[in-house]
Amino acid sequence: MGKLAVGALRAVLLVVLVGTVLVQALMVWTLVSGKDPEDGSLPLTAFRVITILGMVSVQVAVVCVGRLVTMVRRGTVFSHAAFRYVDGVIGAIVATALLWCAVTAVNAPGQRDDPGVTVIMGGIGVAILGVALIVYVLRMLLAQAVARDAEASQLQAELAEVI
Repeated sequence: MGKLAVGALRAVLLVVLVGTVLVQALMVWTLVSGKDPEDGSLPLTAFRVITILGMVSVQVAVVCVGRLVTMVRRGTVFSHAAFRYVDGVIGAIVATALLWCAVTAVNAPGQRDDPGVTVIMGGIGVAILGVALIVYVLRMLLAQAVARDAEASQLQAELAEVI
């Protein structure tokens, strides 16, 4: 992975991390201060809480991807330590899907006249879970690569003993 790509990715991750922290801070301020520009109705409060939790899941994914990029740059990504971060990304995506389902449930009563919106939102939740499954498949590929790397190291050590 080139230095330019790593630098660009780190810059994007930093912007996303700072942005999510700012959104969280504004949402928490709105909830705690009581200075709600809207009427403070229950659905808006639920949406704000879900947004705060959603930002946490994005932050977890960003930190995990950042750690994986560091491992790629150091050449240590094909190790068992990488699984913790990949699992973190998968968990964050699943949490996001569950939060999206919560948004769908909170939004559904307002969509009685047009239930298609709720169906589309449910479909988006399924698509988010599909992304988690794709990352899980990539995790399995990483597991195969780690196993092959360990096998190659063992064979190389055995060859060194013979020579």
